Amino acid sequence: MPDYELLELILMRSIPQRDVKPLAKALINRLGGFGEVVGAPVERLTEIDGIGDSTALDLKIVAAAARQMARGEVANRKSLTSWKDVRDYCRTAMAFEDREEFRILFLDKRNGLIADEKQGQGTVDHTLVYPREVVKRALELSSTALVLVHNHPSGDRTPSSADIRMTQDIAAIAKPLGISLHDHIIVGRHGHASFKGLKLI
Repeated sequence: MPDYELLELILMRSIPQRDVKPLAKALINRLGGFGEVVGAPVERLTEIDGIGDSTALDLKIVAAAARQMARGEVANRKSLTSWKDVRDYCRTAMAFEDREEFRILFLDKRNGLIADEKQGQGTVDHTLVYPREVVKRALELSSTALVLVHNHPSGDRTPSSADIRMTQDIAAIAKPLGISLHDHIIVGRHGHASFKGLKLI
């Protein structure tokens, strides 16, 4: 189903007795795709003629539902053996946010998910993460492995020098304490980058 048709179905329920196909197409053309539309801030949605506060809220509920479903898929697994599932979850949870966000998946020795926590949220392109705080939290949770995840709202998935330095600092502090850093994933609107895949850790 094309993005605009799925969006049209949602808008039909939110704005009854109106041809919403042009509005669905306008939203897609303006913001990019279905994910970008439901992930857009309310303020940006209501800039588009025909989208009021109530309709914008309906779209945000769809986005929240998608995140909750993806989180449940990951949380209910006894072991995170499929990294594709992890990447898909991270993309659903973060890829369409308009600010940079940093999350950590804390795992046990069987790669079971102990916790998924947001460690920081920054400006459009910067968030502060302190390696010692990350490792301290892992020790508090008795976690033996970590997956770091953050998004690049610009869409560019290239790790910055600060990303690389921070990741290597976390790995260096964690390793002597018996905590493994499995990966650091950067998610963007059109894909992801894996530090492990890039041989940066």
